[in-house]
Amino acid sequence: MLTDDRIALIRIEGVILDSRDTIDELKRYRENPAIKGILLRIDSPGGAVVPSQEIYEEVKKVREDGKKKVVSSMGTLAASGGYYIASASDRIVASPGTLTGSIGVIMELANVEGLMKKIGVESVVIKSGAHKDLVSPFRKMREEDRKILQNVLDDVYEQFIEAVSEGRKMPIQKVRSLADGQIFTGRQAKENGLVDELGGLQDAIRITASMVGIKGEPKVVETKKRFSIFDLFRDQFGGKWSSFPIAPGNVQLKYLLTLG
Repeated sequence: MLTDDRIALIRIEGVILDSRDTIDELKRYRENPAIKGILLRIDSPGGAVVPSQEIYEEVKKVREDGKKKVVSSMGTLAASGGYYIASASDRIVASPGTLTGSIGVIMELANVEGLMKKIGVESVVIKSGAHKDLVSPFRKMREEDRKILQNVLDDVYEQFIEAVSEGRKMPIQKVRSLADGQIFTGRQAKENGLVDELGGLQDAIRITASMVGIKGEPKVVETKKRFSIFDLFRDQFGGKWSSFPIAPGNVQLKYLLTLG
């Protein structure tokens, strides 16, 4: 029997580069009285730090509001920033073979000093402070520069650990013991307390329906997303073009499982 009560399905797929569409969906469904629960279908290796954090915070708002439950269903891959977001939900469902975890931060930089010397090009820098060219690709990184960047990365890493600890209600030392960047299968993640249930998308729908008191088969609604050629290239190349490390000033901290 089909009920009038509905579950909203939000898909988070590919490399996470922007949070606007997902946040708009979360806000719209949160304010819709016909929506009893929200199901996030996550199939992502993660992405940029800030959009991952912004989506996490919006999921947390829905959860803290207490009017709707949020469940995360993990697809083939829900790692790093993908797991960051999932940890804010009320329950996480993963298939046994899902790849998840990869709790950590990465910063990738390139150095082309040797190449420039070979082609006879010299970089001339005029700066206002000792560290203004901190991540310049045109010179070797100094030890003091590396320490500054490592301190920044360590702080963002701690933010990840704290978010998972808060979202999963897990002791922070337990999270820290799992947060060395390694990946887990869904089954291993469940054994380690990172996942609540094993199952696919249909199982997650049934679990969400049960959590919000829907009897019978729930109606699942989903916003039809507009096709974008940018999305096609993003999914094909894993966001690599947008994070090309050689461009001056293009410094990104990423909650991202690097897939090569």
